[in-house]
Amino acid sequence: MFRSKTSSSRKPRSLNKIPLAGTVWVASDIHLGPDTPATARAFHLFLDKACAQADALLLCGDIFDAWIGDDFALASPPEWLSQTLDKLARVSARMPLWLGRGNRDFLMGEALARRVGARLLPDTVCLATDSGPVLLSHGDEYCVADAGYQRMRRIVRNPAVQKAFLSLSLKLRRGIADWARKRSMAANRQKSPGIMDVDQGAIEQAFLDSGVETLVHGHTHRPAVHRLTVGGQARSRIVLPDWDCDHAGAPRGGWLAIDRHGPVLRQLP
Repeated sequence: MFRSKTSSSRKPRSLNKIPLAGTVWVASDIHLGPDTPATARAFHLFLDKACAQADALLLCGDIFDAWIGDDFALASPPEWLSQTLDKLARVSARMPLWLGRGNRDFLMGEALARRVGARLLPDTVCLATDSGPVLLSHGDEYCVADAGYQRMRRIVRNPAVQKAFLSLSLKLRRGIADWARKRSMAANRQKSPGIMDVDQGAIEQAFLDSGVETLVHGHTHRPAVHRLTVGGQARSRIVLPDWDCDHAGAPRGGWLAIDRHGPVLRQLP
């Protein structure tokens, strides 16, 4: 159950809360696109498995490698995207489905959510699960050491900037998205791995602000369970796996299963 306060005198700030009973599955960073057919097949099998074994599914960002607007998906989606949207719609007919927005697909909106019968996740949300409260986010907001990225994040998350971008033609949006992706990849090659990882101080602050003992995020592509002590309490930071069955040396991917026994990371077969 939710704690009303942390072990310190700090009062946890109010957060969006979602009650989720039963078995909850959480995945992130699937990075689907036209050049990831094997990853898509693995993801579709995962969705079938979720329908059979889970009571709710949350996808917390970077489901798609790029997203240039819901109209692209709703007007005449390419076959790879149409198949995935149909699969997601089948999931939502079976259980609650939540879609989070990451640094690649932050433009996913309500029109897409209606198309697949899902609901959109807030950037940060507290899940009331059978094993206790879990703080969930995509995770890029904790990478505060990368000042350049955080500046860009604030710009592209600005509603006025998004409105201006979505008013452009699809062709122009595709060009801008391709340019931004190449620019980001080139910049990342010049950065140390530590800069692109989460900041310890930001993580500790998230624990203190929320009062929870478990934080779950993706984004960094470094799946692990980290044990730490914050505010005199034992805490867990769980990093979700990224997916790649097309370009990696060995296929990878996975998800987090949460039930009354606690959270467990699972890998693709």
